[in-house]
Amino acid sequence: MFLNIPKGTRDFSSIEMNKRNYLIQTIRKKFELFGFYSIETPAIENISTLVGKYGEEGDSLIFKLLHSGNFLKKRILDFYKKIKNDKKTVNVAKCLTEYISNKALRYDLTVPLVRYVVMHRNEIFFPFKRYQIQPVWRADKPQKGRFREFYQCDADTISLSWSLWEEIELIQLCDEIFTKLNFPILIYINHRDILKGLVKMAGIENNLWKYFTTSLDKWNKIGRDLVKKEMLHKGISSKSFDKIAFFFDMKENFYNKKKYLTLALKDFEKGKKGIKDLSFIYDNIKNISLQKTKLEWNLSLARGMNYYTGTILEIVPFNNRSFISIGGGGRYDGLANLFGMNNNNNNVCGVGISLGLDRIYLAMEQENLFQTIYNYPSRVLFINYGNEEVLYAYKIIKFFRKKGISTQLYPHADKIGKQFRYANDNNIPFAISIGKNEIKRNKIRMKNIQERIEKEYDCINDVVNQLMKKL
Repeated sequence: MFLNIPKGTRDFSSIEMNKRNYLIQTIRKKFELFGFYSIETPAIENISTLVGKYGEEGDSLIFKLLHSGNFLKKRILDFYKKIKNDKKTVNVAKCLTEYISNKALRYDLTVPLVRYVVMHRNEIFFPFKRYQIQPVWRADKPQKGRFREFYQCDADTISLSWSLWEEIELIQLCDEIFTKLNFPILIYINHRDILKGLVKMAGIENNLWKYFTTSLDKWNKIGRDLVKKEMLHKGISSKSFDKIAFFFDMKENFYNKKKYLTLALKDFEKGKKGIKDLSFIYDNIKNISLQKTKLEWNLSLARGMNYYTGTILEIVPFNNRSFISIGGGGRYDGLANLFGMNNNNNNVCGVGISLGLDRIYLAMEQENLFQTIYNYPSRVLFINYGNEEVLYAYKIIKFFRKKGISTQLYPHADKIGKQFRYANDNNIPFAISIGKNEIKRNKIRMKNIQERIEKEYDCINDVVNQLMKKL
């Protein structure tokens, strides 16, 4: 039998998991340092919760789940009876999907969060700051850095009124995380209202907005000419494109870009509001300062998700800007309204950041930033000489574990050489031998596996002290 796993999914070795857990623990600690609280939501959501929130392209990548067992068989039979008797059934694929599936794997953590907030609005306090570190699924074409199952690490704030200090806090949070990881990053920032102002100035019709943002988001990936070709194909005129393309190519610093945009959008209120918001963020970030992060205004950043309404962010490694993004986010002030929740007719405000655990892992591997991470779960292996010796040694094993020293006992009284090879093969740095001779002399013999140095100790505390120094 030939065994494999579905494309876009992976197994992880213990060494890989050690590095992934290090990333998760680092991110979690920083999330909590900034006052975010942990929640979890189900892997499975109702299709009605997810569809219509991501845009046409996003909706097409949702993993839909079939009804199970005999229920599926019955529903298919009912469907065929329906289309046989109903001449008006045109979209067979859509109708069949509705008959055989009403649930899906979550596409991201943002929409489930908003669903959670709406369902639990009487139990939570606003502003509601939550984080989630969970897997998501997308029916995408697998390629380097793009998987069908992957982990997202999200931190979001849901409020009943908005504040740009929330965006500043998220930028500071990212800076703290990547400073701890010793991984310099570049955060691209833009504003949806500025793009709306440019669209209006160019005379692009409102019904083409979603096509405009989807294509524009590829500017740095496929280049100006291919983006133009794609926009023309979707109905945006060459004249409209040429009127605003200059802005997406600008290499000026923030304040020079601001001068150009302020002049160009002086008659468009939304555009002026977007510039004002970004100016507030830039001016205050400059006064607070960042450690391992550079902030850069990228006018071609659009983020294709339907739900974004204001500030948008994308994170890339600073030393390799061509690498696929490792995180992104932004403001989504109207999303809760889609689930029927509002605050005296005002939008419930949301803003958040999503870090791609798998992409961070790959980028750090590429930069050799995991060199200081220990690749062993156990620090000490106790050699097994037999039941009598193990029973004697067990009080020391328990003492080590109480001190927080990861310790394991070799389960079989195999040849001593085989047990030492096990320690070496599993990156266990120390082995302790307590045989009949050591028991008789009240000694503890410890070997440094890598250095091949063996030493005897009289006192258990001396052993602990040596282990603490080495580890």
